[in-house]
Amino acid sequence: MKANKKASLASIFATVFIDLLGFGILIPILPTFGTNVLKINEFQIGIAIAIYSIAQFIFNPLLGLLSDRFGRKKIIIFTLFLSSLSYVIFSFTTTYWQLLFSRAIGGIGGGNIGAAQAYIADITTKEERAKGMGLIGAAFGLGFIFGPLLGAILINYGYFAIGIAAASLAMISLLYSIFFLKESKPDFNSNQINFKIRYPIFDITKLEKEILILMFVYFIITFSIANIFGTFALLSSNVFNFSESENGLFYAMMGIAGVFSQTVLLRILKSFFTENKIVAFSSLTMAFGLAMFPFGANFFLMSSITIIYSIGSGILQPVLLAMISKKISGHKMGSILGINQSLSALARILGPLWGGFSFNYIGYRIPFFTGSFFMILLIVFIIKKLD
Repeated sequence: MKANKKASLASIFATVFIDLLGFGILIPILPTFGTNVLKINEFQIGIAIAIYSIAQFIFNPLLGLLSDRFGRKKIIIFTLFLSSLSYVIFSFTTTYWQLLFSRAIGGIGGGNIGAAQAYIADITTKEERAKGMGLIGAAFGLGFIFGPLLGAILINYGYFAIGIAAASLAMISLLYSIFFLKESKPDFNSNQINFKIRYPIFDITKLEKEILILMFVYFIITFSIANIFGTFALLSSNVFNFSESENGLFYAMMGIAGVFSQTVLLRILKSFFTENKIVAFSSLTMAFGLAMFPFGANFFLMSSITIIYSIGSGILQPVLLAMISKKISGHKMGSILGINQSLSALARILGPLWGGFSFNYIGYRIPFFTGSFFMILLIVFIIKKLD
């Protein structure tokens, strides 16, 4: 890659990482904040968590469309401002409705991921695309590793300090983007685009068949991952009696393995295999990990299973994003990637709902077996549809 392209990739990586670091600080403490401060029940906490993804589902396509019209940088800056604002509101939250408002604003701010993906697609060739998308995945992983660790330190100073710290990180990311992030298309001319104010997801049926297939695959993968968002901690704590510190280590392993797979392993695999074969291999790896989670009865077994699962899930997402972006014409990149992110947000809503329901009412193995079953079906689907 050329030096200026590497600098742009480094800038978007830093922007996403700092933003996700602030997000990672806040998420682990939301349940305790709700119960200890606001005195709300588990169902209300679930709504507060879900509303973030609901806001993403609604606004991601629109923000992607606006990034096609006005440029990626402007949308990234705007959404980072919203993220910072949401954390400030959280810091002063004393009622449940204020919490919901802050999470909704934060969900809209989370729309910068679609614009960031479009930014990567703008500045990379098709051959470099998967590696570029992997950088965003790595930024996610690192944010979720170090965010909760920083939150665990800041909790000693109270929830207000956590909110302000998260807001400060988002503001740092905002300032960094203003001064260092270059527009991905500096010669961009909005008048060249036949722009219509139309909610993009309404046009999903007009997309090419190959794009729809890839979006469906991405939706199933996201659902299978989201399916165990809450149930993994319940499995490890309530079924296998792992401590909170051990759970923290498992989550750190997920992040580290994901970052490794996206920055190192993916590059190696790309040298020997086609993207379709990489998707099939990583789907099988993820399916195996999901199926084995209910049998991780000791620390060594659970650690091994966690790493296997995280390698599969870590490879899948950037490769599929790269495959989708290659099918899109440049002036629609933000809009279509925004639709994909919107569908992913829907999967992150449905996944935890099924995971929690099946864990409590059917059996603790069911969420993991469900995800594994869908991944195996996906392998068959990929072989038939993507060859």
